[in-house]
Amino acid sequence: MIYTADYDSPIGNILLAAEDGALCGLWFYGGKYFPALLGTAGEDKALSDARCWLDIYFTGREPDFMPLLRLSGSPFQTAVWELLRQIPYGETVTYGGLAARLAEKRGLKRISAQAVGGAVGHNPVSIIVPCHRVMGANGSLTGYAGGVEKKRRLLAMEGINTGKFTLPLRGTAL
Repeated sequence: MIYTADYDSPIGNILLAAEDGALCGLWFYGGKYFPALLGTAGEDKALSDARCWLDIYFTGREPDFMPLLRLSGSPFQTAVWELLRQIPYGETVTYGGLAARLAEKRGLKRISAQAVGGAVGHNPVSIIVPCHRVMGANGSLTGYAGGVEKKRRLLAMEGINTGKFTLPLRGTAL
């Protein structure tokens, strides 16, 4: 059974979802891929672990533990999400940089940055799996399902100078 709980963050309300002791979802209300139907309100150890992790994170500190996660996706998506988990707190990478790392890991010449961007965008556990740390090649804050302003605030919370990034052009993923 999937249990859900709300979390009131300083940058907007969040829905948490857990199943069998593992966090399987974290979405901002009103975000691009907010689930249409999910489980029932309840309690699961993963929900309390996620709330504790978020409490630490939103004070501007890097949490020293990771809640147990269950990420459901294609093999390609899960490989991208694993790379996201390796981006250090307070640092950013580009979609192209992630694509190059994944291509090297898989022994390929190249992987499309757009394909990687699609997988990043469908990350079911945002913030904890830090998709907000991925930028466009031109320094654009593009591609955050929770919205560009939330992405900017998350980066600033981690001590990243967000003044060096640009806003995405119309027509790009916001």
